[in-house]
Amino acid sequence: MKFAVIGASFARAAYLPALRHVPGAEVVAVASGRLESARSAADAFGIADAYSDWREMLAKHKPDAVLIATPTDTHAEMTLAALEAGAHVVCEKPMAMNAGEAQAMLDKATALGRVHMIDHELRFNPNRMRVAEMIANGDLGEIRHVNIANIGASWADPAARPKGDWWSLIEHGGGRLGANGSHQVDMVRWWLGEVHSVMGEALTVIPNRIDKATGDAWTATADDVAYMTLRMQNEARAQIFMSGVAANNIGNLTQVFGSKGTITLANEDEKLFYAKAGQGFEEITQDDPNASLEGLNKGIWNVSVVGALREFSAAITEGRALKQGASFVDGVKNQRVLDAVRTSTETRAWVDL
Repeated sequence: MKFAVIGASFARAAYLPALRHVPGAEVVAVASGRLESARSAADAFGIADAYSDWREMLAKHKPDAVLIATPTDTHAEMTLAALEAGAHVVCEKPMAMNAGEAQAMLDKATALGRVHMIDHELRFNPNRMRVAEMIANGDLGEIRHVNIANIGASWADPAARPKGDWWSLIEHGGGRLGANGSHQVDMVRWWLGEVHSVMGEALTVIPNRIDKATGDAWTATADDVAYMTLRMQNEARAQIFMSGVAANNIGNLTQVFGSKGTITLANEDEKLFYAKAGQGFEEITQDDPNASLEGLNKGIWNVSVVGALREFSAAITEGRALKQGASFVDGVKNQRVLDAVRTSTETRAWVDL
């Protein structure tokens, strides 16, 4: 199965190491906006061809599958072109700039019969899979509320981001809401079902930025703080708060509260704890067998990509839809939630989905 990758940075960190552990996968080319980046990634993994023009790559190689890890504002164009070129597609999150673009991507993939996946790789993390299983089995009883906090300091210094950094520009689809919020929304939907309504804000707390290398002043337009309350269709509530401008890194904490028990999971140590009602917490951490695979970069994000790409590849080989993971259908539904947060920011009101 011939794979091609668009976007060299995340490819080098996660996709290319993971593909070495996907049976039958052959990476034939890498494309990036900067040819030197594509060439460096290709050389590091023994890939013959590198391109600065992703369209030229698609035309020359006719890949079976394309992995897209580029700024958000390019996702729709690249995905539609890859699908038309005959490829199945994995697209990075957030899926698109808005739900309209996301729906067009889903419609095209469906019409052409392609396998489609959004890289919400934590659906393949054993701890989060255990939480999903416990909720489905009723171990926690009726889920009443979920609390997720993701607090960091990486954007706190006005000089922390270089001028033109796409993650800091709303016109390119940057911001914490898309970067981290898309993962959190997908996880809550995976565990609890669909979202009924949304209230929240996406804010730019530090718009005045300085390029550390040049001293040039510039303006960030994407959110560095975002939060939301989700009313789920089963009447559970989920609260998600994300900040990149704290003075200290606190990390990611996830808590699930049910009528029969409570779950806690912290990214800092990846320890999963469970307490039955009225009892103390016990550790039930699940080891990831993929963590010991040769050549993977450390961290749950890089390791979990292995499971995602194995499922994607298996679905193509077997001529079926995904059995596990987030499809473009999930991507559209997640995007509607993110869009609703932006609408709520403007209206200061609940948005029904």
